[in-house]
Amino acid sequence: MSFGRNPHVAKAQAAEQKAQDAPDDAARARALREAAHQWDRAAAREAPGKRRTEYEGNAARNRGLADGAAPPESEEGDDEPVDPRLLN
Repeated sequence: MSFGRNPHVAKAQAAEQKAQDAPDDAARARALREAAHQWDRAAAREAPGKRRTEYEGNAARNRGLADGAAPPESEEGDDEPVDPRLLN
């Protein structure tokens, strides 16, 4: 284990990736709850400040998603199709 790194951050990110790849809703909810748990553990290892607040927010977001809340909508309008000619 390396010094100065919070090992729970990588575990939480891996659980979030597992939730994205989950084949069904039950597996997705379990993975999101595991990610929330890991974010809580990461927050507990941090001193009060920006990172701790960020990790606690990630945990709350994952719990909300596991409980069936809709993911936050993108403000950029990514849902609209992009004209390929504009990408050049």
